[in-house]
Amino acid sequence: MPQFDSLTADHALEFPGGYTRSVGPVIGRFLTELRDGRLVGVRTAGGRVLFPPVEYDTDGTPVTGEFVEVGPECTVGAYAWVPRPRPGHPLDRPFAWALITPDGADTAMLHVLDLGVFEAGAKPPKTLRAGLRVRPKWRAERTGTVGDIESFRPDVTMINAPVRADYRLSAGRALSRFLGGVAEGRLLGHRCGVCGKVYVPMKGMCPVDGVPTTEEVEVPDTGTVTTFAVNNIPDPRAPDVPFVSAYVLLDGSDIAMVALVAGLPADEVRMGMRVRAAWRPREEWGQTMANIKWFEPTGEPDVPFDDIKDHL
Repeated sequence: MPQFDSLTADHALEFPGGYTRSVGPVIGRFLTELRDGRLVGVRTAGGRVLFPPVEYDTDGTPVTGEFVEVGPECTVGAYAWVPRPRPGHPLDRPFAWALITPDGADTAMLHVLDLGVFEAGAKPPKTLRAGLRVRPKWRAERTGTVGDIESFRPDVTMINAPVRADYRLSAGRALSRFLGGVAEGRLLGHRCGVCGKVYVPMKGMCPVDGVPTTEEVEVPDTGTVTTFAVNNIPDPRAPDVPFVSAYVLLDGSDIAMVALVAGLPADEVRMGMRVRAAWRPREEWGQTMANIKWFEPTGEPDVPFDDIKDHL
């Protein structure tokens, strides 16, 4: 038999003037409420609230005709992430289809879940989960269709607000002297004439004996980590996240001072670790502790806990 190539042709089913149908009193009430910015369900003979409203329950029993306002708070059930929307999709950026159940309803509606602006192909955000609380975003112009709800969006549970406080600090004579030493690459402290303890930074008074301190002592820029905390909130001073802030007991000092510790993974920082100050280039120095970026490991053996336990 002769061979023929298969024939193909593009077709489209279209109603240029639209497809007009009667929606009936139940669905009509639902669409009317959507037009007016409200969500309603209908109560069944068994007491459940169906949303969206339909004429019959799942067992074929007619609904009661009692309409119940539900939402606007809703809960996400099952969902499907759409990383690359296609032409005709409701959004031109990644979104999710989700089953949305309004508060007060017993059934869900499939609709659009808008979680924000993402690049094409993005993975689903961590905020996308079953149980997510959402509200409808209504269109400005509504005509009585399901599209009157542009999408559902999560409740606002967290904000990121810029925070800034401008203030002037008067350093005082002791701290000014200490910062002057830092500007020269020196770490200065005061020794108490009564108990003999060395305080760095210098304070001008011994907090133990309550007496003024005037004897200056220069200590090296090496010390020991006594205790520390791992931080997961970004800080402009830190090299990365997570980073470590620690109490460093400088050699020759009797009180630990707070400093950043870097130069190794955060989970490798430990009590008793020996560290040294990492100074910025000399041309960047000023009368500020920012001259020291952070403290880094020296590679020396750790100090035994018993030698630092009184400085925690």
